[in-house]
Amino acid sequence: MPSILLHLLPASMYAALGVHFWRTRWHPSGDAPRRGLSTWERVALLLALIAHGGVLHRELFPGEGMHFGFGTALSLMVWLAVLFYWIENFFSRLDGLQTFVMPAAAIAALLPGLFPPPHLLDKAGSPAFRAHFIVAMLAYSLFTLATLHALLMAIAEKRLHSARLSNAFASLPPLLTMEHLLFRLIRIAFVLLTLTLISGVAFSETLFGKAFSVDHKTIFAAISWLLFGGLLIGRHLWGWRGKLAQRWTIAGFAALMLAYIGSRFVIEVLLHRAV
Repeated sequence: MPSILLHLLPASMYAALGVHFWRTRWHPSGDAPRRGLSTWERVALLLALIAHGGVLHRELFPGEGMHFGFGTALSLMVWLAVLFYWIENFFSRLDGLQTFVMPAAAIAALLPGLFPPPHLLDKAGSPAFRAHFIVAMLAYSLFTLATLHALLMAIAEKRLHSARLSNAFASLPPLLTMEHLLFRLIRIAFVLLTLTLISGVAFSETLFGKAFSVDHKTIFAAISWLLFGGLLIGRHLWGWRGKLAQRWTIAGFAALMLAYIGSRFVIEVLLHRAV
């Protein structure tokens, strides 16, 4: 079966859910009461996640080796966003975020088929190698999502203060709910980044065939770790929030981008391969 046809299944499921959510959550007037996901909506979204995850696994691990590319990276990032949204709906009502999440998921599910992974990672037969790579990619993806979430919050807050809310922004969850979601994303990503740095230092020679060395990529990753760690400490001790938290999030992500920018850099930096 052609690869693109496999990606059409989860993309179609996301698209159908997007149309449903648009008709039932966003399109009605603002007087409609907020409600969480129904049982059948949770099941339908879970099935779409399983289908998308299965195709992603097939693309990443077609055999003993491991393929990775631009389309796979974006698709994995959006898959994580949908998974996080699905889990968070058990704890908070996140109506309005479907407007942004479902269309992005439908497009992202197609990307690996449209842009097949060009990179073959020849060391991917090692379980330690795969674990390090996946944890690093999860950390990078979640920090990207946290930054996009912070930017969405900043736009929504600005529109709210200027009384220029469109239907899409008016239907978003309260800013306090979105802020709790932001810090939950950052906490999980921070733990994953910590594990990535520790495994890179501790097992550098085993994983990558060379002793650990400090270079500009390692330095920027460490700076990002310090910035996000400082943000979490500031949140815990002094209750940092709002614009201050958004600025620290963007600054931490900027440092991470200097270390991980581009799909080729992602592979070389996260796996500590020689340039």
